[in-house]
Amino acid sequence: MKDIIIFDGAFGTYYTGLYGREEYPESANIRHPERVQGIHREYIASGANAIKTNTFAANPATISDFELLRETVKSGYHIAMAAASESVRVFADIGPIVSDAAAADYLTVAKIFLDEGASCFLFETLSEISALEPTIQYIKENIPNATIITSFAVTQDGYTRSGEYYQTLFRKADAMGAGYVGLNCICGPAHMLNLISKTDTEQYAVIAMPNAGYPSVINGRTVYVDNPAYFSHKLYDIYCCGVQAIGGCCGTTPRHIKETVERIRTDDGNREKTVHQATERAVAQTSFSSKSGYPIIAVEIGAPVDTDIGFVLEAAHTIKRAGADFITIPDSPLAKTRANSMMIAAKIQREADIAVIPHVCCRDRNQIAIKGDLIAGSIEGVRHILAITGDPISQTDRDFAKNVFGFNSYQLIHFIHELNAEVFAQAPYHICAALNTGSANFTAELNRAKEKRLNGADCFFTQPLFSEQNIENYRLAKKTLDCPVMAGIMPLAGYRNALFLNNEVPGIDIPEEIITKLADKTGEASKQVCLSYSRSIIDRVAEDCDGYYIMTPLKKIDFSEELIRYINEKIR
Repeated sequence: MKDIIIFDGAFGTYYTGLYGREEYPESANIRHPERVQGIHREYIASGANAIKTNTFAANPATISDFELLRETVKSGYHIAMAAASESVRVFADIGPIVSDAAAADYLTVAKIFLDEGASCFLFETLSEISALEPTIQYIKENIPNATIITSFAVTQDGYTRSGEYYQTLFRKADAMGAGYVGLNCICGPAHMLNLISKTDTEQYAVIAMPNAGYPSVINGRTVYVDNPAYFSHKLYDIYCCGVQAIGGCCGTTPRHIKETVERIRTDDGNREKTVHQATERAVAQTSFSSKSGYPIIAVEIGAPVDTDIGFVLEAAHTIKRAGADFITIPDSPLAKTRANSMMIAAKIQREADIAVIPHVCCRDRNQIAIKGDLIAGSIEGVRHILAITGDPISQTDRDFAKNVFGFNSYQLIHFIHELNAEVFAQAPYHICAALNTGSANFTAELNRAKEKRLNGADCFFTQPLFSEQNIENYRLAKKTLDCPVMAGIMPLAGYRNALFLNNEVPGIDIPEEIITKLADKTGEASKQVCLSYSRSIIDRVAEDCDGYYIMTPLKKIDFSEELIRYINEKIR
């Protein structure tokens, strides 16, 4: 453990959680230095042996007044130095700079740090590296023994917002002379573990600083799951891959670092390079319109992340043969790019001859684009839509991939409803909406559902039912809403998937006894525990259920196939 760099966790999200959003965290270097030093000391007390200066967004692109910039950077560095002991290293923290003058701007900030005596540099949350080369060379020329870390922000498929693959960026950074390469932000710990496990940690000195998980937006605030125990477990797994530096990014706190340090101290003898299977993304909400007479079965398949549609078409044929009525296609869940849901829906309908419900969200498209997609879908024979707001783009990506949100889900439903009268009168869309049975304030959620109903929603699809409270909320929704409500059923894929969903996906609450049952199960034994629990949920809501919405876990179509057959044999 003595040879590994243990960084602190998030500064920005932790600071705003403590003191609000009235000012940028970097401005506190001048206005509230005692707050900044206090946070540094909290992380050091938690076991961090390296801290980052509070200067992530301090650069000429964000602070045009050079004297103010210099004072912000200078103060940030000296506050961190004052907080650190001899055993704690202080890294000059420089975040991504997006401007035509990025190369010059990086150098400007680096020179300020060098003038103050900095010899350790962290360039983090990068999407590309070409603009950094002059700065890296300048630092090395002036301080040959300087420690230089370059860390990139990638989605779970390993690509930055600029479309560059993380392994390619590692090679480029290494060739430029960076001492460490790695990843931070965007990904939660499970997805970052998958990426790090594919990295040669003998070729590179690797750093990993994942987010606490994936955020939700509550009352306009970006909120991360409070999960230090889970985070420390996953970060320990990353540590065992052979990385040379670890830490936390958005949503992490001193508790996350403290529990990680304690876990490493306890289990340090197990450190070795390991290979892990990735836990995949959580499945988003789906939609459908009702057929009468018996419970409907709709099954979700994720759209492809590349041009290979073979799995999707094969899965569609399997689902149809098993006896499902609909397939649903989510619209780039977690704000990570997948093939257009409307186009995939049209292709499946043509080639598998089963009705498909694409999700349509207003995160990425304005009114013009949404109307264009709806017209194209209608031409292709798509007749059902699940209208949702869409998962927000991560905080890191918001400067580059803008949320559109020209309207919310209520307005989107109303917009489609109006188009049904004006444009699609001959073949109107059946409009479905989402219902969150995991909402902490389900009364408010039901009121939102009523508003969606008034705006034109024909039916509702719930998020996965896992807990007793989820089931009670579903029954209340059935009594309250005067339209079909589809019960969301998402079979778990196994123990790690259950941990990931419970700790990294907002609104998911899996009973502890199920997670405990899965802890020592693998293969067929694990599958049967997962399916048995899903069958029990199906049975519990059968009396009230208009239909079932099965969310296929991690491409495990056989799980969905077995549940379809169970519903057809036991319920319908």
